[in-house]
Amino acid sequence: KPRLVAVEPSEGMDERDVLRIAAGLARSSEHPLSNAVVEGARERGTVPGHGGEFRALPGKGIAGTAEGHRVALGNAALFAELGIDASALAGRAEQLRAGGDTVFLVALDGRPAGLLAVADPIKPTAAEAVRALREDGVHVVMLTGDGRTTAEVVARKLGIESFEAEVLPARKREIVTRLRGEGHVVAMAGDGINDAPALAVADVGIAMGTGTDVAMESAGIVLVKGDLRGLLRARRLSQGTLRNIRQNLFWAFAYNVVGVPLAAGVLYPFAGLLLSPMIASAAMSFSSVSVIFNSLRLRHLEL
Repeated sequence: KPRLVAVEPSEGMDERDVLRIAAGLARSSEHPLSNAVVEGARERGTVPGHGGEFRALPGKGIAGTAEGHRVALGNAALFAELGIDASALAGRAEQLRAGGDTVFLVALDGRPAGLLAVADPIKPTAAEAVRALREDGVHVVMLTGDGRTTAEVVARKLGIESFEAEVLPARKREIVTRLRGEGHVVAMAGDGINDAPALAVADVGIAMGTGTDVAMESAGIVLVKGDLRGLLRARRLSQGTLRNIRQNLFWAFAYNVVGVPLAAGVLYPFAGLLLSPMIASAAMSFSSVSVIFNSLRLRHLEL
């Protein structure tokens, strides 16, 4: 799971104070990265401050009050919106992003106070899942709100060729809608509140069980353990289910094409044969039972 790896205060600011106040604001958020800030503070022996007002700005960060200060925690877009000059932090922030970390800028009372770096380790199974999906002919696109430097590092590690960085929630939704409009069947996987709009408009919305409640409510499938290999299992299960449905429809249709005329006496004028109502009823029941048993084969489908 994500973990806090660096706390770097601005000149004249105390590291523990910056972390304490930032964690005080972050504790009001359920985003996994905010949770990492809170847990990171506790691991460093710092008790998160008392939070007050809170508001989430999707794709940008969070803002509010903590310990009597006006606090902002987010990216450069958030600072620009609030009119805060983050140029003094830009160089170091870019260095941390080059290592694949997600960087949060911290502002107290309208002034830059420092930055926090959160590492969201790539699960060993993630690259395996992406590779398997590509081998199955699935085009994988990564959409992230992180900066381009961080996105490039992660995409390279995962073997993803197509990606977009610094994507706001509305833009994610637009991209999914555009792809669907081009005739693609789109499955969207995400874990945060920023992913909820895109999850809602995708053909298949897939949320991580380790993510936010909003994301899970917007999705049709939840991967309880947050393991991307679950995408492969879900895909195989859906393919097996569709195959089973086609089989059931074919055999039910074929069975009735033959059985209904026989029950109606189509052979009587030629051979004098009539199908007993009891036998016809039993045969109809057998048709339903055969469909059920064929469907039960899905329990043994190798995922």
